[in-house]
Amino acid sequence: MSVASELRRLARHSVIYGFGGLVSRILAVLLLPLYTHYLTRSDYGAIETLIALTAVLVIVLRAGISSAFFRFYFDAQTPEERTVVVRTSFWFTMTMATAGLIVGLVLADPIAQALNGMTPGLVRAAFVGLWAQMNYEQLTSLFRVEERSVQFSLASLANVIVTIAATVLLVVVWHQRALGVLVGNFTGTLVVYAVLLGYRRYQLGLQFDRSLFREMNRFGMPLVPSGLALWAINFIDRIFLNTMSGAAETGLYSIGVRISSVIIFLFTAFRTAWPAFAYSISDDREARRTYGFVLTYLVAICCWLSVALGLLAPWIVRVLTTPRFYPGARVVPMLCFAATAYAAYTVMAIGIGRARRTQFNWLITGAAAALNIGLNFALIPSYGMIGAAIATVAGYTLMFLLMTWNAQRIYPVSYQWRRVVTLVGAAVALTLVGKLAHAPLAVAAALAAIYPLVLLPLGFYLPGERRRLRGLVSRGATARV
Repeated sequence: MSVASELRRLARHSVIYGFGGLVSRILAVLLLPLYTHYLTRSDYGAIETLIALTAVLVIVLRAGISSAFFRFYFDAQTPEERTVVVRTSFWFTMTMATAGLIVGLVLADPIAQALNGMTPGLVRAAFVGLWAQMNYEQLTSLFRVEERSVQFSLASLANVIVTIAATVLLVVVWHQRALGVLVGNFTGTLVVYAVLLGYRRYQLGLQFDRSLFREMNRFGMPLVPSGLALWAINFIDRIFLNTMSGAAETGLYSIGVRISSVIIFLFTAFRTAWPAFAYSISDDREARRTYGFVLTYLVAICCWLSVALGLLAPWIVRVLTTPRFYPGARVVPMLCFAATAYAAYTVMAIGIGRARRTQFNWLITGAAAALNIGLNFALIPSYGMIGAAIATVAGYTLMFLLMTWNAQRIYPVSYQWRRVVTLVGAAVALTLVGKLAHAPLAVAAALAAIYPLVLLPLGFYLPGERRRLRGLVSRGATARV
């Protein structure tokens, strides 16, 4: 199969995954006016803090088995062997999620006290959400390895619809504020999980292969400290902000996170399709060629979106929120480029997984997390959320650079580095021009629109890409005539 065919397959599944994700992101953004009307900054900050806490616990409780599941599923040679992989992963996840839920319910009071006097009810709701999330994601991962992207997206859409209905009812009608948001979030997940459990029951028999689990554990356990470091870079800024600058500053920062999450949406759609796609290419030479183009095109899309969101953030925030949340737009450009670096890191890391050499990933992510934490300590007291955003960009950038070095040493790929550097340089330059010039809306939109054209004189496009672009322009001109 040609590189173009493989890229079309990846794009097709990413688009389908993205469609389901797009609806959920749009609805989440449209809920911002509701949140900012019915929630205080402190409510918003409390929600973000509990999301950060449960995210780190999920990493620990999964013990890397969720990542090992993808690699071992494609290593299995027969349907029977794959069923054993599925059942072993399912029962391990169920056991660990239940253990986490019990501990969270028992220790809700001291956890609430440790988190700046947060109420125990919020903590209990967060741990129920943790249980639901872990088990739901394990079941939906079956759709991913089977490349059944339509079914995955339908499950995601159903989850979103139930979640939004429950959240609106709890927050608007019953005035449950932060508790209503947390309970609404896990309600949709639990409902869809129950349906999927019935649908998948034939694959979920009482079977647990200890020898297989040990092998999966050897692959996955080194990814736990790596996952914790990734969590630190992704979430710990909000904990530092909450502690050093207060929940109100955390709430402002969270608005910037929500706006920049358009990049995360794109990245999530890609990342959902990426492991199954990448591991399904059995020929190493073909895989290396494909991975090189994937990095270039993913960075191109992320950079263009970073320019657009970064320049248009002030107006986006004004449309979606109330005046007290407007300052959150200031962190959007940096968070968008941080997400772009994270997306590029994910492409680079697949070679490590393919070679089953995951044991040193934690050193890379650990170094990036240490830089991120150090910068948070140094910058947040003086610069607040701007300091947190700087720390996030620095952490993800270092992580990408270190993973590039390690992955190229273990599983070398001829990535198109000149084109990647051109993409990033042009995107950063356009964003800086717009921000330094305090560009009005029309100028900001124009700067975002011309990004692909700026790449032409910089020699980014390959001859075949230029021919396709000329064909698209010619067809567009003919259609207008």
